[in-house]
Amino acid sequence: MLKDEGHDVHTVLRGDEVLELCRLVRPDAVIADINMPGMSGYAIARELHERHGTLAPLLIAISGAWTKSSDRMLGRAVGFDHYLLKPCDPRELIPLLEPLRSAGSQSASNG
Repeated sequence: MLKDEGHDVHTVLRGDEVLELCRLVRPDAVIADINMPGMSGYAIARELHERHGTLAPLLIAISGAWTKSSDRMLGRAVGFDHYLLKPCDPRELIPLLEPLRSAGSQSASNG
């Protein structure tokens, strides 16, 4: 879906691989499931914000298990810009990435 929208997409299956991919590719956005093997989405967001501060990529969490308001608040506290619930409607995700396209940038990382 993101490729069809014109974004460059890189996919990893483990949370600990996201940080290495971000180091190599420097994505404009990271879409991370909270429940990933190797490293949680929460830990990924916290680490990217510690490393990059305000220059961190746009961070979007997606979860089907961690759906309480307290889970969403934790997501914001560790650095996620957005917290979506599964199943995620593309009409909810695509507009979040639109400002990146406007800035002349079109890459997204999906973790």
